[in-house]
Amino acid sequence: MFQLDPELSHNVALHSMNLASALGVNKLLGAENLSDPVQVMGINFPNRVGLAAGLDKNGIAVDGMAAMGFGFVEVGTVTPRPQDGNPKPRIFRLPEQCAIINRMGFNNDGVDRLLYNLDKSRYKGVLGINIGKNKDTPTENANDDYLYCLRKVYSRASYITVNVSSPNTPGLRTLQYGEALNSLLDALKSEQAKLAKFHDSYVPIAVKIAPDMSEEELVLVAASLKSYEIDGVIATNTTLSREGVEGLPYADEAGGLSGTPVRNKSTKVIRTLAKELEGALPIIGVGGITEGFDAAEKIEAGASLVQIYSGFIYHGPKLVTDSVRAIQQLS
Repeated sequence: MFQLDPELSHNVALHSMNLASALGVNKLLGAENLSDPVQVMGINFPNRVGLAAGLDKNGIAVDGMAAMGFGFVEVGTVTPRPQDGNPKPRIFRLPEQCAIINRMGFNNDGVDRLLYNLDKSRYKGVLGINIGKNKDTPTENANDDYLYCLRKVYSRASYITVNVSSPNTPGLRTLQYGEALNSLLDALKSEQAKLAKFHDSYVPIAVKIAPDMSEEELVLVAASLKSYEIDGVIATNTTLSREGVEGLPYADEAGGLSGTPVRNKSTKVIRTLAKELEGALPIIGVGGITEGFDAAEKIEAGASLVQIYSGFIYHGPKLVTDSVRAIQQLS
């Protein structure tokens, strides 16, 4: 697969995932459905290791992904309307650091198509749905896109992630700060209350943040998350920094960097959030998990759950198994 163009190999693997699990190939690759149950955000997770959003944007491989040993699967980011994303090429491998740079730009088939695909899935486990805004929606109207997606996916999701931290949609990260963040959180919580009453079911909302904030900015974000009683925070998205990949091929490409180079930045954010939140809401740790130790490190830093993306690309389902076991050994 690594001999193919990165985006082509991604698509081939994704479309093959359900078949691979049906044929038992996942077990040959080291996948095991290990049990390490925990309750977070009022949800019962079979284990603490999940698939991060971005790998399966349109929900076409949920059954296959679940068979890789994940305790939960997050799909998206999905937007109200379909969009192509940024021009290709837009994914770049940096294998020397087990890293990836991407500038996909929320390419997806739209929220209605996602729901159609999910309706065909047999998966009954914990499902996160990650929502964002369309690229051509002005930042001042971003709340409308998030509320539209929230309403659409509410009855289908175990929890909903609000992505305000992708570096590949112009202006998106400004929604992480100050009045823009408070306005969005206020709108989301108000709509969540209405939907919970209508559906007679409370679906938690988590906010996904970037690893590139200063400590002062993180303190303010933590205060807003507590003030608006957000249910969870996902730390972190990809980084704009190129620390750790200087001089490598493709290191100067625009986009978000994930994999090993973001590990310490992500874990530092988790530690700061854990201190500031004081248990008011749980943290889902993601960024640079390429071996079991990395997953356990994020739990020790204050995360309740972890998610994997780039490490899974490089190491496959064995990484999921190793991560679950490493976390089990903490107790």
